[in-house]
Amino acid sequence: MRLRDRQEQGTQPVGMFEVILTRRKRFGWRWQVCDQSGKIFADGFERTRPAAKYHGERALFFLLSQAYLRNRSAASSED
Repeated sequence: MRLRDRQEQGTQPVGMFEVILTRRKRFGWRWQVCDQSGKIFADGFERTRPAAKYHGERALFFLLSQAYLRNRSAASSED
């Protein structure tokens, strides 16, 4: 499906997301799920880096799965 077709149907193409981990001195790690423009979709704070990585990737997966389910339900309602 071409980009023009998607726009005519009212769906927007999905951009790239990334999980950013930032060390917060001795207090722990901050995680953020951002898009290419830097808009934050989810964030949090964990004591350890593995925990921050896990929660950041979990939030990213949840965000992507919700977008997929929303697009899927919208497509089935159009039929």
